[in-house]
Order: sequence, then structure tokens, then C-alpha cells
Amino acid sequence: MFTTLPLVAFPAIDPVAIELGPLVIRWYALAYVAGILLGWRLAMRLAARPGTAVLPREVDDLVVWITLGIILGGRIGYILFYNFDQYLADPWQALRVWQGGMSFHGGLIGVILAVVLFARNRGIPLLALGDIVAAVVPIGLFFGRIANFINGELWGRPSNAAWAMIFPHDGSQLPRHPSQLYEAFLEGICLFALLMVLNAKGIRRNMGALTGVFLVGYSAARIFSEFFREPDPQLGFLFFASTMGQLLSIPMALIGLWLLVTAGGRPAPDRSALADDTGKA
Repeated sequence: MFTTLPLVAFPAIDPVAIELGPLVIRWYALAYVAGILLGWRLAMRLAARPGTAVLPREVDDLVVWITLGIILGGRIGYILFYNFDQYLADPWQALRVWQGGMSFHGGLIGVILAVVLFARNRGIPLLALGDIVAAVVPIGLFFGRIANFINGELWGRPSNAAWAMIFPHDGSQLPRHPSQLYEAFLEGICLFALLMVLNAKGIRRNMGALTGVFLVGYSAARIFSEFFREPDPQLGFLFFASTMGQLLSIPMALIGLWLLVTAGGRPAPDRSALADDTGKA
């Protein structure tokens, strides 16, 4: 049995960060902006290090491609993976992005396509570019999960844990795990720290290794967190009581393991000589 008394009060944070007449800016939108901007700046710094296979100007040009990949991939992924029947019945809903509905796995596919197309267009080693991008993705994951928490969405399963809380939009009014914060910690802080430590130890010398660590690390964090997160109501539990988030993470983990196992045969080229005298390329 679960008590219906809140154990920890849900913080009353207005999902709208700024409202100036008809202009409404939500924390969720700012989370995307913060993740992209901070990730871009850090990726520029990583690319500026000696012996790099990716140049800062290439990262600078990539940010627009990545942004489009996140938005289009995240939206299309949500439609296909989580709510296809609803959008099939009313396709115009797909354009109502202000109503929410983004998928990380869809956004990841969008980013991968953007990186592949950009690398081919510019003649950049694909996995070297992927390693730069993978290193900074947890920044966006952290802000995104915090925004989910502020919105009071994607809450956890019922719980009597001392930190359980009642989410305002939950009709059951049962105390639940703040699973958004679990994901922010694991997918954001922990994964970011791991990637930065490994990057400092020179893991990027072997192309694809850092990407592999990200894919395996994210998959492990997501699969674990899903045990505390309430499944999407339109899907519920799937095979063997798993969730869609867990099922989508399995192929990610397998690809990541393959990249790690084979990374030793892919030494990263040193393209830093292509940079100009300012070091910006």
C-alpha cells in the first residue's frame, strides 16, 4: 500500500520562465538552448586540443546541423515510438511542438544522421566527430531531465520512499519516485563525469571508443532508471514487463559495445596542422 500523503512537497516552479505579453518562454525550451550552447562551447574546447582529429571551426559549423537533428529527430521519434496511432488519426498534431512530445532515442538518431551527413560533406573522420559530440551530450540530458521535473511530467512509479512526492498533474495523487532527477543524475552528471575523465586519459586516440562508452553508459543508466519511472500510459509495459525506453536502449548498448571492442584498430588522425595560426582552424 502507498500512502496518499506527500512525503516531500513538489516544488511549485512555474514551467513558464519568461512571459512578456504574447511571448512565452518555458524552462523546457531554455533547457534545449542551454544544452546546445554549453555543449557547443565545450566541444569547441575539446577540438582545440593538440593532436585533434576534428577542428574547432568544424564543430562551430556542426552546431546548426545538430540542432536540426535534435528537434526533428526528437519529434519524429516520439511520434513513431510512443504515440503513432494518435498522430496517425490527427497528423496536424505533429506540428504542435509547444504541447510537448520529444524522444531522446529519436533525437539521438537525428543527431547521428546530422553527424554522418556533415562528416561526409566536410571529409571529417566520422567516429572522431562522433566522439566529440558524444562527450557533450550529457549536458543536454541533464538540463532536459530537470525541465521534465519542473514541468511535473514523466514521473516515477508509486513509492513510499522518504523522498517520494505527489506530482500536480498526476490524477492518482499517489507519492511517486522523482525519476526525472534520477535520470538527470545518472544520464547527466555521472555519465558526463565518466566521459570527461576518459577523455582526459586519451581515450579519443582510438576513434569510436568515447562514443561507445556514451552509448553503453546511457543505455545502462536509462534501463536502470526505467525501473523507477512510470511507463507511458498509451504503451504501458511491453515484453517481459519492460518499457519502451528499455527496449530502445538495448540496441544502443550493443552498438556501443561493438565500438568499444573494435576501437583499438581505429587510431585517430592528427589533423591539427590544418588549423590556422589562431588555432581556430
